[in-house]
Amino acid sequence: MRTRAVYGCSGTVLTDEERSFFSDAQPWGFILFARNIADRDQVRSLVDSLRATVNDARAPVLIDQEGGRVARLKPPVWKERPAAARFGELHDIASETAYEAAYLHARLIAHDLFDLGINVDCMPVLDVPVEGANDVIGDRALSKDRAVVVDLGRALIEGLIDGGVLPVMKHVPGHGRAMADSHLALPRVATPREELSMADFVPFRGLAQCPMAMTAHVVYEAIDPRRPATTSPRVVKEVIRGEIGFEGLLLSDDLSMKALEGPLATRAKAAQFAGCDIVIHCNGSMDEMRDVAKEAKPLEGASLKRADAALGHLVAPMAFDAAAGEARLEEFLRTKA
Repeated sequence: MRTRAVYGCSGTVLTDEERSFFSDAQPWGFILFARNIADRDQVRSLVDSLRATVNDARAPVLIDQEGGRVARLKPPVWKERPAAARFGELHDIASETAYEAAYLHARLIAHDLFDLGINVDCMPVLDVPVEGANDVIGDRALSKDRAVVVDLGRALIEGLIDGGVLPVMKHVPGHGRAMADSHLALPRVATPREELSMADFVPFRGLAQCPMAMTAHVVYEAIDPRRPATTSPRVVKEVIRGEIGFEGLLLSDDLSMKALEGPLATRAKAAQFAGCDIVIHCNGSMDEMRDVAKEAKPLEGASLKRADAALGHLVAPMAFDAAAGEARLEEFLRTKA
């Protein structure tokens, strides 16, 4: 039986140790990073090798390919794409143009990913940044206007799905107020819940039909002063599943990030207990993955149903002229006030 985990790997080809571990651990899926990327043929081969370990030709293979500074596929093999904030800037000039541009951006990313066999992109970022927040989100955010985030976030979701790739909205219920980088430390947000509800939660509520979402390693003191969203049953049940109304597959952010404390097995157990359907471990450390695997539960019950429902959104890409799409997007991005 598959387990409620997604793992990374160490390099551009699987080691014998990794093959054996994945075959035994049977994770739901895998995630790729820059260390795993060389060229198209190599990535296709690695993706096939990962799927072979779980004997599933449709096993989810995730990547963070947002554009801007978060892009695992890089020039010269792949085209450089703009950060999300560029579409928010365009929205201030021409909202309909911005929507089509964001759609094309996602559709072209999906075109790149589908060609490699990658079927999940951890995008869009729906966080609403505030002045003075840590730059870990920064220009990865679409806008500081929550209504614009909803509009353009919808375009990104549609573009990915039309291209045969599943989107993951992040970082629910909102990372935009964090004054620390959760890769390095645990952010704490003291904003009243009513304000969070009227601002930070709005994009996630507006796009709650997204098939998948990723949690924030952020403490919201007005909701649960002790635990970050990823390991907080209160945040998951009351806010993410309750107020936001998200019924899809809930993924943890990377368990190896320094915002979380304790052994990896403890982190995995806490995230699943809180209500995360799938836990993600990214850095490819074999010792850490083995620790996570000790607590990665079988994928069954409600989590299995949500996983199957998410994968049910995978469809063959719609007809698309990538060259024409590239030209049109470049034209849009030249638009100035």
